[in-house]
Amino acid sequence: MSITEHASRTPDKPAVIVPGLPPLTYRGLEEDSWRLARFLRSHGLEPGDAVAILMENRPEYVLAQWAVRRAGLDYVVLNPRLAVRDLAHIVEDSRAGALVTSAACADLAARMPVSGPRLSVDGAEGGAPLAEVLRDHCADPLEDVPLGHDLMYSSGTTGRPKGIQTALGGEIGAIMQRMYGLTAADVYLSPAPMSHTAPARTVAGLVTLGMTVVMMPSFEPRAFLELVESHRVTVTQMVPTMFVRLLRLPEAERARHDLSSLRTVLHNAAPCPVAVKEQMIGWWGPILHESYAATEGNGFTHVTSRDWLARPGTVGRAAAGRIRILGEDGAELPPGEVGLVHFEGGGSFSYRGDPAKTEAARSPQGWTTTGDLGRLDAEGYLYLAGRADDMIISGGVNVHPQEAEDLLISHPAVQDAAVFGIPDDDIGERLKAVVQLADPAAASAVRAAELLAHCREHLAPIKCPAVLDFSSELPRDPNGKLLKRLLRVPAREGRA
Repeated sequence: MSITEHASRTPDKPAVIVPGLPPLTYRGLEEDSWRLARFLRSHGLEPGDAVAILMENRPEYVLAQWAVRRAGLDYVVLNPRLAVRDLAHIVEDSRAGALVTSAACADLAARMPVSGPRLSVDGAEGGAPLAEVLRDHCADPLEDVPLGHDLMYSSGTTGRPKGIQTALGGEIGAIMQRMYGLTAADVYLSPAPMSHTAPARTVAGLVTLGMTVVMMPSFEPRAFLELVESHRVTVTQMVPTMFVRLLRLPEAERARHDLSSLRTVLHNAAPCPVAVKEQMIGWWGPILHESYAATEGNGFTHVTSRDWLARPGTVGRAAAGRIRILGEDGAELPPGEVGLVHFEGGGSFSYRGDPAKTEAARSPQGWTTTGDLGRLDAEGYLYLAGRADDMIISGGVNVHPQEAEDLLISHPAVQDAAVFGIPDDDIGERLKAVVQLADPAAASAVRAAELLAHCREHLAPIKCPAVLDFSSELPRDPNGKLLKRLLRVPAREGRA
């Protein structure tokens, strides 16, 4: 079914709920998205043009997504936490011809190089008020206009954000319906920022199923549990750092919430430490589904809790495309050997304005990679080993830091951890760890020597950090990806 059909059958049903804000009903989504689409087209925007969305999580986000797509345009989501320079780069690179924003992001929006119309969903200065735009345009559908798509940008984990154009039509709702049996009766809780690929695509897709989407303004573990209980949430999508924060809650706080409505918990975006996932399955039961994919949409994997428990650490088998592991010489590696993860026969993609980077992501066989390392077992289950850019060469040996990071995060005193290489005159590189403690007030009680000894107890010496520092917070983007370059570059330059 389509949004139009749901608006006809259940017009007053909430499509999107954000605590503290008026809900967006299916009638409102249907009619107002057409009104906004007409506003955009009236300003000369044509199919293939882009519209940038810069705002916090709120119901109008979904309205803007569907208005842009219904106008035959592509939407670009902007992360308010990015530097102005990076945001301006995305706007310029995408050639965005309009901007939809809010009062909370008005200062940033004013610095964006958009020459076309600016729209404010809550009437902030510097943009046409949404209420006036909706009042001045009719809700009749545009005829013979193909749906637009999303134009996503990478998170910038290895440098400046890259525009990614894919063949994925954004119809995530149908894919999730097929994989997880979702229906209009389900309630989806979205705890992540809409300025990232997975939540943006998922939420935009799930309203086509007629579901109610509950969107958190930002993730907070107690609020998450309260929303699951009060809205009888049945499905959610999370990242491992959210699991860690939930597990750090007092046992009494975790036990007092009724989470029995939850039947499907999806997680992705970053590797999940084995100990963390084991605890989550022990708490919520075998309802966790893990996937591995990239913004590029070139393939993805899937694994259920039961299959994962039989193979701890796997991110599953291919659910789209076929996984190929290639060595440094481009030859395919046998099961058990770590190499660059490629997908054969998955979705196609290109990096906007960068044919050289697009070509570098393809093997001679035509298979594609996004730079992750991993290995397959004999049954085709994939185990990730980190990013190729993160690999450390110490004494001539390739060391993947993920194992040390997972071990550190499993320590009860640790909230988050990053491990990377720093120069060493004798062995080329040595490992450095930066740790965020679960309780910052305990910093004087937790010694670096204690955590380093914990590593030496469980890991081979070559895999153990040689030095360890503490940080009040590690630089992760809101979707859970660790921005390790922000730690590695200062450390290599002697500034940290």
